[in-house]
Amino acid sequence: MRRLIPSWFAFALFTALNAYAESPELSLAGVYEKGVALEDYWVSEKLDGVRAYWDGDRFWSRGGNEYRAPDWFTEGFPDVPMDGELWMGRGRFSELSGAVRRLEPINRSWRQIRFMVFDLPALNQPFSERIQAMEGLLQPSPSPFLAIVAQRKATDHERLMSALDKVVSEGGEGLMLRRGGSLHATGRSDDLLKVKRYDDAEAVVVAHLAGSGKYEGMLGSVRVRRDDGRQFRIGTGFSDEQRENPPPVGATITYKYYGFTSTGLPRFASFLRVRNDEPMEP
Repeated sequence: MRRLIPSWFAFALFTALNAYAESPELSLAGVYEKGVALEDYWVSEKLDGVRAYWDGDRFWSRGGNEYRAPDWFTEGFPDVPMDGELWMGRGRFSELSGAVRRLEPINRSWRQIRFMVFDLPALNQPFSERIQAMEGLLQPSPSPFLAIVAQRKATDHERLMSALDKVVSEGGEGLMLRRGGSLHATGRSDDLLKVKRYDDAEAVVVAHLAGSGKYEGMLGSVRVRRDDGRQFRIGTGFSDEQRENPPPVGATITYKYYGFTSTGLPRFASFLRVRNDEPMEP
């Protein structure tokens, strides 16, 4: 059985439950730069999971498609909109993506997944108060498959970078910052910032370019297109297996880079992963 909405939540959530039904409007992260007033922010680990929106009954992807979790997985989940990540653990994105995108869920895969909650988007309160609401709603957790992403107050740049290096050394992806006084808002803003030692972005594969030397007969690089239409090559970051079976033309990939060249293209772009987080077509 679902855990029912606490009475003090009910009025605030009534409209949101309808508004977010199948096309969630999510908050998106900007990029942290030194100089931000960190005392205004909370910091948490950036999980390498699949973003998912729980509308109180079902999971939805960023694109408005349903993730078909088993009924037993969501038993006990509150009837409250929750934003978070479906997560298997550090370094397991590909395995996770393959599991949650299936139209017919596989129980043994879903038993390794947790829904890690980092926001209650329907609650019209500052984020610091939403943290308290999450703790009141989910501690103790009503389900072994449901948990809160740990939040702590940010302090200064040096300690933030030290925390980042520790997370990365342990196999994590990075950190997230969220302004404590911010209300939930859709789109990209400085209220939500990602903290990494590199930048990342997405692009669409438009061509495969043959390799030479040790990569003869395999993929040498891919040509990709950004949202603004500009194209460039990515030739590093691929395993030998990925060079033999490269991301198909038309696939969206995530790549990392370190700033921009004088012509405005990503500097030292390197392949990270295929961005497979939408459910498979029937």
